[in-house]
Amino acid sequence: MSAALKRVVGGVPAKPGAPRHFMELMDIGGAGLRHMIDLGAKAKRGEIAGKPLAGKTIALIFEIPSTRTRVSFEVGIRQLGGDPLVLTTRDMQLGRGESPADTARVLSRYVDAIMLRTMDVAKIRELAEHSTVPVINGLTNISHPCQLMADIMTFEEHRGPIAGQVVAWTGDGNNVAQSFIQAAARFNFTLRIATPPELAPPRELLAWARAEGARIELTADPHEAARGARCLVTDTWVSMNDDQDQAKINRHNLLQPYQLNRALLKSAAPDAIVMHCLPAHRGEEITDEVMDGPQSVVFDEAENRLHAQKGVLLWALGLA
Repeated sequence: MSAALKRVVGGVPAKPGAPRHFMELMDIGGAGLRHMIDLGAKAKRGEIAGKPLAGKTIALIFEIPSTRTRVSFEVGIRQLGGDPLVLTTRDMQLGRGESPADTARVLSRYVDAIMLRTMDVAKIRELAEHSTVPVINGLTNISHPCQLMADIMTFEEHRGPIAGQVVAWTGDGNNVAQSFIQAAARFNFTLRIATPPELAPPRELLAWARAEGARIELTADPHEAARGARCLVTDTWVSMNDDQDQAKINRHNLLQPYQLNRALLKSAAPDAIVMHCLPAHRGEEITDEVMDGPQSVVFDEAENRLHAQKGVLLWALGLA
């Protein structure tokens, strides 16, 4: 992996004898990701025998607030028979200057896996590099791979295999969009991205995906991106670290033409589904009419965080 690419993406490459980290979709082959989704689907159908996480403790570390990530991981671990240990940086020396490396060395002696949700990708990379137990990326400023596993599962529940299909992203080229780029390379679907040039995804990531065979199209016109697509996806226009008033105003001005509304949905395939990873700012990036409409699978998508992450946990711990 080039230094330029690692600045914008890049997890911790697997080493012989190293734990199975779930850092970035690009770090794992398509077959491995498919196996996780299949495990998640089995879990959803109640086909995972017994309590495979019995006797296992999973540390869930939150540097930033969460609804879906916290609840889905905590409930999923309990349903699989394990014990979740929920921590915030207010509870830990990690929030008072202890290094991620030292935190990893200590937690590895106490728990069986670690999930971290942080806006600083450097922290999770350092944590994984020094951990002797699996580390799972619960979100960073550059990616959200657990969300993509749920999104792929949701698409396939509603529309069948995603390979060969067209997915359209409209809005900011943010961390979720960047994971969609990685997913396009691993699951073989066409991804069309409509975003203002100022908010486009990193060129290095696009170059990597295309070198991997991904079909990715960039445009400034959301209707061009949506044309004939089987799935339309958007996300909030202002991320958790974009909290300055002027930044919000500038983003809203840039992104208003990219709102996922009825007119944009009409440009897509007649049976297109609508996704949003939540939380949604209704009336901004998506209208009530679309989010609550018959083509929306937003809440199925949220539910599938629970099931897809069970697959990730079972894979990371080598239990299935």
